[in-house]
Amino acid sequence: MSIIKKDQKINIFLQVLAAETGASKNTLLAYEKDLVLADSHTQSIFQKNLSSANERELLSCLSRWQKQGKSAKTITRRISALKQMMKWLVSDGYRTDNPTTWLDNPKLPQTIPVSLLETEIYSILEAAEKLSPPDNLRMSAGIEILYGAGLRISELLQVRRADIIFIKSLVLVRGKGGRERLVPLTNVSLVKIKNWLEKRDVAGPDTHHEQLLALPSEPVLTRQKFSTLLKKIALIAQIDPARVSPHKLRHSFATHMLNRGADLRSLQMMLGHADISTTQIYTKTRPERLHGLVSTNHPLSQKDS
Repeated sequence: MSIIKKDQKINIFLQVLAAETGASKNTLLAYEKDLVLADSHTQSIFQKNLSSANERELLSCLSRWQKQGKSAKTITRRISALKQMMKWLVSDGYRTDNPTTWLDNPKLPQTIPVSLLETEIYSILEAAEKLSPPDNLRMSAGIEILYGAGLRISELLQVRRADIIFIKSLVLVRGKGGRERLVPLTNVSLVKIKNWLEKRDVAGPDTHHEQLLALPSEPVLTRQKFSTLLKKIALIAQIDPARVSPHKLRHSFATHMLNRGADLRSLQMMLGHADISTTQIYTKTRPERLHGLVSTNHPLSQKDS
């Protein structure tokens, strides 16, 4: 029985991916795992390295994963890895054809985001003020920004003091892929941020580092710490902590904005979605709202029949 050795072009591809895209270590490890699985299959079944496999042999990989009961999300991720590697092999002249051109992703089940009620958001904001100082001030500011601007938790934790543009009521957000966007802040958010900074920087601004929500005594506010404090706030607000998360606040922002008449394109810009189809999923959370908008705003809705 022959010993399977990893296709060395996988290593070269991963090095190029890291250099050209700045992919994270976790991303590279995930790509490597997926590609090695496909490589092991083509070698064991067809005695071919992955980099020389044809479309039929790659389809055999997909068939095997489906028979193993892998989820549509997992298979879609693996197809993405295969497509990116094959595209690189063609662009660098290792092969002349791309066997992934006609590989289709399985249909992903469409999950509808679940949001909190507006009254629950108000309860959470009130409960945040009941935490012990200084967490009461920084979590009040953090939640106001997270919900008020619809940020991802990763984006919130990257916000620096200098990113808050008080004079224009904006926050500079660094999103996925390094894309930057300006998102409006509410007046309440600005007040909460000022209250927090006055407390934190009583000895002078920027005495430790730039993260907006960090204490002088800690390196940074981590995702885990923020989530732990948020669960504590949920308990104070008498809301099941399992229903409350940073991403749930983002979902709530999007749903509540649509409920109050925001248009999809503006919401897409605020959320930082590259594709509006991602934003459109929120229209499924309240179909009756869309009917109401048509009934209220369409020029023919008031016309006598």
